[in-house]
Amino acid sequence: MISPATLALSSHRLPPPPPRSSTSEPNPKSLSEPQARKHKGSPQLNRWSRARSIRSGRKLDRLSQRTTPGLEMNPQVRNRKESETREVSSLTGSDRDDDVEVDFGKAIYMVSDGTGWTAEHSVNAALGQFEHCLVDRGCPVNTHLFSGIDDVERLMEIIKQAAKEGALVVYTLADPSLAEHAKQACKIWGIPATDILGPITEAIASHLGVLPSGLPRGAPGRNIPLSEDYFRRIEAIEFTIKQDDGALPQNLDKADLVLAGVSRTGKTPLSIYLAQKGYKVANVPIVKGIKLPKGLFEVDPEKVFGLTINPLVLQTIRRARAKSLGFSEEVRSNYSEMDHVREELEFARRTFAQNPVWPVIEVTGKAIEETAAVILRLYHDRKQRCSMPRISKLY
Repeated sequence: MISPATLALSSHRLPPPPPRSSTSEPNPKSLSEPQARKHKGSPQLNRWSRARSIRSGRKLDRLSQRTTPGLEMNPQVRNRKESETREVSSLTGSDRDDDVEVDFGKAIYMVSDGTGWTAEHSVNAALGQFEHCLVDRGCPVNTHLFSGIDDVERLMEIIKQAAKEGALVVYTLADPSLAEHAKQACKIWGIPATDILGPITEAIASHLGVLPSGLPRGAPGRNIPLSEDYFRRIEAIEFTIKQDDGALPQNLDKADLVLAGVSRTGKTPLSIYLAQKGYKVANVPIVKGIKLPKGLFEVDPEKVFGLTINPLVLQTIRRARAKSLGFSEEVRSNYSEMDHVREELEFARRTFAQNPVWPVIEVTGKAIEETAAVILRLYHDRKQRCSMPRISKLY
């Protein structure tokens, strides 16, 4: 039995899949081992493209450098790309091409009828499994995010472009009709595709015995009133900003979490990240020769967390910070020299040792999300006195 969505898809009369190559006599070896197109560029352009290759958020008209032959750019796109070329030329200081090849990699299209947050974070999480080849460009990747795609015509335009680029399509479409259109179009055109949202939505619907709304987040028909959780998060963010860098130590007892560590261990961004999850966070800097606020030792010790870092990494971060702020040589020596860094870390270590209830978290090489996950797991385990690590939430 053919579904209504499939019949609707056929009414759009999909054209044959667009050609991926304009060569008249393909090389048999190239057919068996497809490779990304390569372009000439300067050494600095090569480094620039390495950082650019994993950057997301491109819209459809912002075509990647790996443009398919025969695909005509509109004037607006051409002007934008010429502007980018001039920008790169100014960075390299030269308009000529050197004998350095730049590989712009394979494309991943992320399509959503909402904000695209789920698709983007899912793809980034998966790409984390390939850092061993992404860092040295053994398998370069370009990600492109298309959000707010709420009609079939725009969806088909994106999938057609994906077919031309030989891209992987990853989609989170809450509308089941749009999801079916995407599935059938990718199947007809032979495009590798993954539906992230569909399977888990179907599983939850089966588990609850309730049909999903089919409306993306923020859709006009989905008028969800502002909840208590929303206002709690706003209040937590405001509190955390006011408590940054040891300000208002008299309010430490009002915080849900207190972070302590030397300068440049990521206390502020970690505090803001946790605040966005609804936790009131205060952070206290540990500076050698400066007495810590009395309130730090009077609050519940189970909500205080120490942060530490490798001295070499800390020195590198501080040197970059000192240079960007234009510190004098004297200030730099008191801030970023190795002897001072080691002494300050040792002072922090002794402070932590004197307060053994405080968990000490090594942040070297950790993303903010990873450190936050450790803190929240410990916080909730202590709060609930449970042995199984979990973070529970009642909807």
